[in-house]
Amino acid sequence: MRQPRLPKDRSGPARTQRGFTLIEAMVALIVLSVGLLGIAAMYVETLRANRTSLYRTQAVALAADIADRMRANRAPANAYACGAPCDPSAGANAIADADLAQWMNTIAARLPNGSADVAFTAPGANTPAAYVVTLSWTQVGQDDPVAYQLRVEI
Repeated sequence: MRQPRLPKDRSGPARTQRGFTLIEAMVALIVLSVGLLGIAAMYVETLRANRTSLYRTQAVALAADIADRMRANRAPANAYACGAPCDPSAGANAIADADLAQWMNTIAARLPNGSADVAFTAPGANTPAAYVVTLSWTQVGQDDPVAYQLRVEI
C-alpha cells in the first residue's frame, strides 16, 4: 500500500545548505588560534630549556677545566683553594694564581652573574685529598641561583 503524498511547499525553491556559515568559520578560527597559542607557549618553553642546558653545559666544562689544571699542578696540595667567593690571588703558587684568574674571567664571560668557590679537604687516613668546585649563576626568571658542584680527588 502506498503512502499518500504530502503537498510540497510552493513558496520558493528548495534550499540546500552549501559551504560554511559565519558562526562555523568563527568557531574554527577560535580553535585554530588556541592551538597556535599552545604551540607558541611550547616554543618559548623550549627556548628557556635550551638556555638552561647551555649554561649547565658551560658550568660542567668550566669545572672540568679547573680540575684538569689542578691535576697538572699538584704542588702544594692546596694550591687552588681560593675560598668562597673565589679570590684568584689566594692560590698557593704563581701557576695556580694565573689559572684561577683566567678561570674566573672565563666564568664571568660565559655564565650570567657567575661565581665560583674552590674548597680543599686535606687527605685523611682513608680518604685522598680533594677539592670541591662549586659554580653558581642566575637564570632569567628565577630568584635563587643555580649551582653545579664537582668533587675532584687529587
